[in-house]
Amino acid sequence: MNLLFLIICAALLLVALPFVVLPLWRNTGNHNDVLRDAANLEILRDQSTELEADLRNGLLTQDAYEQGKRELQARLLDEVKTTEAPVSAPRNPAKILALLLAVLLPVASVLLYAKIGNVKALQPQERNAAADGFGVLRSEAALQELEKKLEQQPENPDGWWLLARSYNEMQRFPDAVRAFQQLVKLVPNEAQLWASYADAYAMTNNRSLLGEPAKFLDKALELDGNNTLALALSGSAAMERGDYAPAIAHWTKLVNLLPPGNPMSQDISQGIQQAREFLAKQKGGKEKLAQLSLDKEPKKPAIGPASAIAGKVSISSALAGKATPTDTLFIFARPAQGQKMPIAVLRKQVKDLPLQFSLDDSMALQPQMKLSGFDRVVVTARVSKSGDAVAQPGDLQGSSDAVKPGTNGLSILIDSVVQ
Repeated sequence: MNLLFLIICAALLLVALPFVVLPLWRNTGNHNDVLRDAANLEILRDQSTELEADLRNGLLTQDAYEQGKRELQARLLDEVKTTEAPVSAPRNPAKILALLLAVLLPVASVLLYAKIGNVKALQPQERNAAADGFGVLRSEAALQELEKKLEQQPENPDGWWLLARSYNEMQRFPDAVRAFQQLVKLVPNEAQLWASYADAYAMTNNRSLLGEPAKFLDKALELDGNNTLALALSGSAAMERGDYAPAIAHWTKLVNLLPPGNPMSQDISQGIQQAREFLAKQKGGKEKLAQLSLDKEPKKPAIGPASAIAGKVSISSALAGKATPTDTLFIFARPAQGQKMPIAVLRKQVKDLPLQFSLDDSMALQPQMKLSGFDRVVVTARVSKSGDAVAQPGDLQGSSDAVKPGTNGLSILIDSVVQ
């Protein structure tokens, strides 16, 4: 695209230059001495002929004729240049200006565009959300480019967040840990970042949440006691060290926070039941169970955690045949008004349909832009043939109306083809 842009610019310059240069080049003005002298000579000849005719017709005396001839000869000497010592014709300033413009206009155009133009305007835009459209860079070249950018701009939290998510998705966990380490220095008061940091760190620690990951989770819960990822991992960490009462407490709180119908609820409830069984076998475990009041069903709070949105995605029978089981499925929320950058994203495949989904703050593409921070959002489900979440012709999609974060039971039908 850059080469095409340069070719177009060069062609426009070639078209424009003749309109400026040729009129100046052709303009000889009053500097053509040969034409001027020839005209003067012709006038003098005519006047000499008239004097001779007047003498023959008796209109002039011989003395008047001689005097007129002397005056014409004097004017000839004054006005016509001698040819005995020819002088080189002076340079035409218009031609000099034409030559200068032919050189300076292209040079000045390039320098001016480099100063005030956007040299990357026709390059593929760097998508802050990701190369695949939502939160993840998937090519090594893009990752290396982002790494170099962060070396020059180390105070860029969005860049570190994108890098950390990308490495996490690619299961390059040591690199993800390095990115999270820089990120929490820049944004130390975000619970979601500490929880994600703990998750990545555990993957480099033989999948163990003990030690440093547990410290990160404590930090996350200190900042936000309702952070769903921190609660889920803290429960797993407690189970890993055999401390079942905290595991039950964390997971019970998590179930209470999740919206009704959330697909995670069943798995978490099974974990709670397992923890109860383990705790009951420990000495004094029954007393601890009684203190936790686990015999009672947990009550759902009036407002869900981080205003999560839950619902179901399905595809219409008319379009089902146009999708293959391995096609990528994106489910994302974006603001109903203003900027259209997605703020929470879930990635699945067509084979998972129909799918119960949940979008929450843990799926934020940028740490400063959470689902809970918007009044109304639109949820879209898109089947991507290319694997790129940026809409392409032939993709299949369906969207909800504008809904409030915290909405449950949302139903989205994929029923249209992107044109």
